Formats: sequence, structure tokens, C-alpha cells
Amino acid sequence: MRARAVKGLEPDGALADNAERIVRTRLDELCGFMPAAADPEQVVALHDMRIAAKRLRYVLEVTGPCFGPYAKTATMIARELQDLLGEIHDCDVQIPETRAFAERLQAADAAALRARAGDAGDLDPALLKLAPHARDHAGAAALQAYLHARRLLLFDRFVALWGEYERKGFRARLLYAVGERSGR
Repeated sequence: MRARAVKGLEPDGALADNAERIVRTRLDELCGFMPAAADPEQVVALHDMRIAAKRLRYVLEVTGPCFGPYAKTATMIARELQDLLGEIHDCDVQIPETRAFAERLQAADAAALRARAGDAGDLDPALLKLAPHARDHAGAAALQAYLHARRLLLFDRFVALWGEYERKGFRARLLYAVGERSGR
């Protein structure tokens, strides 16, 4: 995901003024993924939202002292969001990998069983006990079930967490903090 351009930066301007522009842009970028990211099927939106949370977090870590105490809270929120979305993304990456692994096991067993059948007109079901990866299939299936269940749980946590951020006015409070800093 390409970062949104920050408009109005002044190379000779005050750090706080430029930081405000950057934080506003990064916050808009982050919040712009909703409501799409509230759909569990929107894997790309969830991943891009994680990247946006990381960008907001990093700019707040560097410029937070310009904006008062709420910037520290906002940094923790961005970190928490980034971490949770990262865990969801890990599942999104691992699920197809485990599916592909299970398919490779199945293909290898099918080839081995076919070879054992030789010239037979049909495959004897008794040959199944000779499949080289018979025990591995259960492990791969269990891992896939675990990853799917974990992703569902983590996604539910994400939706609840985002709802909590909205109820607590995360966006409005951060905008207020960057706009009403001391010495303005």
C-alpha cells in the first residue's frame, strides 16, 4: 500500500505544524479503511489498515511530544491495532500455505497409492493404510481448523476494539490534540 501524500509541508516551518499535517493525513488514511475492513473477507483492506496503523504509530512516536499527553495514548492505540491486525494477517498468510501443504500430501499419497495398485482394475481400499502421509493428513487438517478459528476470534477482537476506539472518540481526540497543542 502506498502512503498518501502529505500536502502543505513546509521545509522551513515549525516541526509541530508539519507533524500535525502528517498525523492528520496518517489518521485519515487509517480511518479510511473502515467500513471495508469490518468485512472479514476484505483481507487486503485489513492488511493495508495494519500498514496505515504502523505509519501513524511511527509518526506519533517521533512527534508525540508536540501534541500533549493524548499522543501517547494514541500511540498505544495504533500499536495495539497494528499488532492485532498483524496477527490476523499472519493467519491470512498461513491458511493458504497449510492448504497447499495438505494438497501436496494428498497428491503424494495418491501417486504412491496409484503406484501400489499396479495393473489392478481398481484401487483396493485396504491400500489406504499404506499411504505414506496417512497420519500427517489429520495434523494438517487440525492446523487448518486452528488457523481458521484463530482468525475468526482475532477478527472479532478487531471489530470490538475498533468499536471501542470509536466510542472513546479516538479520531476526534487525536485531531483535537494535534490541533490544540500548546504554543500555537
